[in-house]
Amino acid sequence: MGSASARLLKLFEGHRLTPTQRRIAHCMVRRAEDAPFLSSVELAELAGVSQPSVTRFAVALGFDGYPALRRQLREGEQGAQSAQGAGGADGEAYNEYQQAVHAEIDNLRHLAALLADPAPVERAGALLAASRPLPVLGLRAAAAQAGGFAYFAAKVHPDVRLLDEGGSMLVDRIDAAVRAGASALLCFALPRHPRETLEGLEYARGAGLRVVTVADSAFAPVAHPDDLLLPAAVGTGLAFDTACAPMLLGRVLLEAMCDGLPDAQARLEDFDVRAGERGLFAE
Repeated sequence: MGSASARLLKLFEGHRLTPTQRRIAHCMVRRAEDAPFLSSVELAELAGVSQPSVTRFAVALGFDGYPALRRQLREGEQGAQSAQGAGGADGEAYNEYQQAVHAEIDNLRHLAALLADPAPVERAGALLAASRPLPVLGLRAAAAQAGGFAYFAAKVHPDVRLLDEGGSMLVDRIDAAVRAGASALLCFALPRHPRETLEGLEYARGAGLRVVTVADSAFAPVAHPDDLLLPAAVGTGLAFDTACAPMLLGRVLLEAMCDGLPDAQARLEDFDVRAGERGLFAE
């Protein structure tokens, strides 16, 4: 069983899509529950593209046309509903809270499958380790993810700068990081994607920074061909999105970054000694 968005992402994996096709794919991921029931005209209107573009998109995915794509989506949806209805081992149906947890478990399984190829994360870790300073961007819903990453990264990286404020202050702080020698920027981007995040990333690229992005989808609005984007789906079963997979991917990225910092272990050991001397923790 997998969440609707995770099943769509798996379907899109491995296909080279045009910008217009990525726009359609992103629209389908955002409307994952409705996607199996949308006509090609409805999908075109939602994505802001032409109806023939939707047909070409389906063909690019290996289908004879959009009806064949929609048929597979419906069959997948029906299969998932049957599995969900079966519930747990005792045969009881899952309640809405359990469904949200199981959807997150599916997102984590999907992330584990993506990490079977560690090369993208290792590449990202090397880029972040080499950047002095290292700006970490996360606005609104993504601020918690960026803050958590920056907190731990500061224990092993000599200069981490959290960027959690948009507007002109964000531009000022990107400029300051570039002047100080930054070569890369890490961004956490989660729904709903603030326009200020897109504008900040565009400014960072123009300033010469290599962007590494942890986003909810490879087709998120922040996706850019020059960036290294690492996808991790969010859960959408509750009133507010859940972000277990992006959080875990952030920790994995921290691990990869540590591999590119020769003195990371020494810094951690030094922190532990000083923390003990100061009595920072109750343990």
